[in-house]
Amino acid sequence: MTPLKSEIRDDMHIDWDAPIPMEDGIVLRADVFRPPNDGQYPVILAYGPYAKGLDFKEGYKSQWARLIKAVPETLEGSTNKYQNWELVDPEKWVPDGYVCVRVDSRGAGRSPGVLDSWSAREAEDFRQCIEWAGTQPWSNGKVGINGISYYAMNQWQVGALQPKHLAALCIWEGASDYYRDLSRHGGILCDFLNSWYNRQVLSVQNGVGDRGARNPVTGDTIAGPDTLTDEQLKSNRADVDGEALRRPFIDDYYRARMPDFSKIKTPLLSAGNWGGQGLHPRGNFEGYLRAASGQKWLEVHGDTHFTHFYSGYGVALQKKFFGHFLKGENTGWNQQPRVSLNVRWPGEKFVLRAENEWPLARTQWTKYYLQPDDFNLGTELKTSTKTIRYVTSGDGVTFTTPPLTHDLEITGPVAAKLWLSSDTTDADVFVALRVYDPAGKEVTFIGSNDPRTPVGLGWLRASQRKLDLVESKPYRPWHTHDEALPLTPGEPVELDVEIWPTSIVVPVGYRVAFTVRGKDYEFDGTDAGVAHAPYPMKGVGPFTHTHPVDRPADIFGGKNTLHFAPGKMPYVLLPVIPG
Repeated sequence: MTPLKSEIRDDMHIDWDAPIPMEDGIVLRADVFRPPNDGQYPVILAYGPYAKGLDFKEGYKSQWARLIKAVPETLEGSTNKYQNWELVDPEKWVPDGYVCVRVDSRGAGRSPGVLDSWSAREAEDFRQCIEWAGTQPWSNGKVGINGISYYAMNQWQVGALQPKHLAALCIWEGASDYYRDLSRHGGILCDFLNSWYNRQVLSVQNGVGDRGARNPVTGDTIAGPDTLTDEQLKSNRADVDGEALRRPFIDDYYRARMPDFSKIKTPLLSAGNWGGQGLHPRGNFEGYLRAASGQKWLEVHGDTHFTHFYSGYGVALQKKFFGHFLKGENTGWNQQPRVSLNVRWPGEKFVLRAENEWPLARTQWTKYYLQPDDFNLGTELKTSTKTIRYVTSGDGVTFTTPPLTHDLEITGPVAAKLWLSSDTTDADVFVALRVYDPAGKEVTFIGSNDPRTPVGLGWLRASQRKLDLVESKPYRPWHTHDEALPLTPGEPVELDVEIWPTSIVVPVGYRVAFTVRGKDYEFDGTDAGVAHAPYPMKGVGPFTHTHPVDRPADIFGGKNTLHFAPGKMPYVLLPVIPG
């Protein structure tokens, strides 16, 4: 298959289905959008499985409607004909002197081969695509990577391979730990892989052909020119969700999908989302901290995971970063603070603040004890010998502070210390950090994948409580996830639960709450009812944990007990930032 067409359209020179040969004979396909005038330009490249020809507006109707409502500037200065899910709009980048390259990953879209998400093979293909883009006649030899989610997550992987022409990474809401961030939260299988893989990837697998969508600009099938049978399609893809189900512990399969951060030397901007519980924020913080690059920046924002990538704020930040590293322009990036936090307040209010490090050096790590006698949450240690039993299918147990007498900022990683027993040999623990207004209504936020997310979430399978004592910190426990340590029914075990980083300024009169339960957080049990939504939105979006094989009812469907005793009083460790 040769390139379908090369044409001048909408003030861009577009090469459709440009061939990128891999060393094993597979030819991947890319759409290249470049300035109409001859010259050598920096490249913004992305590699992923969502089909470069799938129209954002048609393929992701719910997200498109929410995007243009939240940031109507998306519609300005562009026909939006080339908008592709989670990627830059070439009509807003090519006029600034960039070449935008979109590559369909192996086995997806119009690229043939076996589809194997986040595999070492994919990372190597990605590396070869970068080197190809860096040596084309229209390239100045500097390639930057930009994109959300999948198009961010694989940047950690390819960055560790150190492509010669890779000059900058903009990792926008991208997980970095395939096990802890994505497949198994605290060891508990997340339903997301199954939901996502079948909905967003298999629908555009190469070979879907005439059974799939068409590119509205070219009229061509977005998932390859050939139409294969279901059996042929199945033989051409890995069993991504099945592998996660069958593999409860970290092994070579997961390790092959985890980057060696010590080899990431490229300048990078890691942009996370406070409301991304379930997939995105943890990896942006851990990747930022672990990457060996001497030039790295962290930015954190709110709202959906696509809003600020396309907002004026987000695009300006990206162009400031890439202008510096790909063009050598004086964009002011030299004065960019190493850490930029959009600190949250109730009511979707955010205040941008410059910081020097993460976690913040001035953090006052404060223990808020769970007090069983009155279900209070407070800094005073009140010893008690007591147990509280809860049904794992219910709402669990909530501890709440009195109304605050002064504003309280919580910004940073959070951890909980619990002593817990089960009626069986295991227990899944789900914890939530919450805030309530003076009227008693819970304060939630628009999250990356759900419009009503709580302040913070954490998960842990009790049998996988073993810690890596070298990696663990009081505020961020690190579990090995390499073996099961079964519980003895009725006997408490000590649990350190990681709660993903968060930010909230809790005003006077509001209350902070901490909930321990045996199932996923839900806001009020109702679905948010977002139009065209591909999954229920009850507070955690698609990041539920309900698989009956991973969580059999006879093990996880009974009752758990919280234990309180002198020297063993449970608490949540909060990162309090002095006013």
